[in-house]
Amino acid sequence: MKTFLTEDFLLQNDFAKIMYHNYAKSLPIIDYHNHLSPQEIAENKQFENITQAWLYGDHYKWRAMRAFGINEKYISGNASDKEKFLKWAEVAPFTIRNPLFHWTHLELKGYFGIDEILNSENAEAIYEKTAKMLQQKSHSANGLLKMRNVESLCTTDDPIDSLEYHIEIQKDATKVKTFPTFRPDKSFAVEDAKSYNVYLSKLEKASGISINSYHDLLNALENRIDFFDENGCRLSDHGLEQLYYFETEKHDVSLLFEKVKSNTVLTADEVAFFKSKTMIALGKLYHKKGWTQQLHLGAIRNNNKRLLDQLGPDTGFDSIGDFSQAKALSGFLNTLESTNQLTKTIIYNLNPSYNEVFATMAGNFNDGTIKGKVQFGAAWWFLDQKDGMEKQIETVSSQGLLSCFVGMLTDSRSFLSFPRHEYFRRILCNIIGTDVENGELPNDEAFLGKIVSDICYYNAKNYFNFK
Repeated sequence: MKTFLTEDFLLQNDFAKIMYHNYAKSLPIIDYHNHLSPQEIAENKQFENITQAWLYGDHYKWRAMRAFGINEKYISGNASDKEKFLKWAEVAPFTIRNPLFHWTHLELKGYFGIDEILNSENAEAIYEKTAKMLQQKSHSANGLLKMRNVESLCTTDDPIDSLEYHIEIQKDATKVKTFPTFRPDKSFAVEDAKSYNVYLSKLEKASGISINSYHDLLNALENRIDFFDENGCRLSDHGLEQLYYFETEKHDVSLLFEKVKSNTVLTADEVAFFKSKTMIALGKLYHKKGWTQQLHLGAIRNNNKRLLDQLGPDTGFDSIGDFSQAKALSGFLNTLESTNQLTKTIIYNLNPSYNEVFATMAGNFNDGTIKGKVQFGAAWWFLDQKDGMEKQIETVSSQGLLSCFVGMLTDSRSFLSFPRHEYFRRILCNIIGTDVENGELPNDEAFLGKIVSDICYYNAKNYFNFK
């Protein structure tokens, strides 16, 4: 069965088609947040089969397979790669109206020229065809990135990382430009004192600084920020349920650090205070470097305790949370703003009921110094699908300036996920085109084409200023 993916997929009027084909389609991709492996880019990994490139670590597909009644053996278990793919193929046609249906077929067509609906009847032939193609240089890790015109990307890296693979990539002009992103969440995860002290030992080794006080901790983190900056890093990232903010010095953060060092369990209020103080200290260091800080807020993680114990974290048991966000987010941003130490900031929302909260909060802290300094970020995780992207674009448009938006990202662990940028670009162009058709925007191809091009590429290029 042929797919539905015509050249005008999602483009529902003539102006949308002009916007996409003339102004968006051929632009390079700057993917400023993902979870790809720098080692696989440095080594230009050649995947043995599509399961390795497509199903390993893909929580979206894993959740769908579980919902369809597929045994865990064929998801994260010990079944062969081929068996796992065949099981996914059974599920794929029944993901209709889930973004997986669109993504799956965009990826099969975009990377392998397969213009069929994946199902159990054609699965074996597709598995064999893609396996042969993945052995070709054109389908190596870097080949797959270049196939989608990826100009640069940012991985997600812990402060203790040696960045050895990033350094190796930077020395090789044949590799796609790959930059680290500073993700220090473990450096203030004091809710588990024992695990935290194990992490501190690793941070000591990486920084060469003995961490015996809170002051030492901040020095060690600044040391790693300097190291990351020297190796091309221009962004930090934080994945948090919510920010915390205290109007008074309710606790002594140095004493809290000493308690944790002695393996004393902190109260929930003490943990929140420690995290709040450390996030503010990090924010000031990011401003000093001119970095962009990213705040991914709102996920509630590891909900299924039985399967968490069986499979471990990051295996598909996270969801949208309903944490209080506005007041603490305001306090955090305002604390940095009050001393003129608020750096460029992107805030990502996971609960769609808070879209306007995040978008209007971003607007409070744009101060005229940098175009789009504080951004309501791209539709993220459970929201990076058609409805979520449309709602995010509508919210940015109505509460801020869509023309200043830095565009889409993959937030993915797969080298085959870059058609998500195409998906976003088609949705964006269709929204603009529909407004023109409805007489709500001027029928000015050059003017609107420039805005579309900026959102898809040029805003990000100017905002992040990668070297």
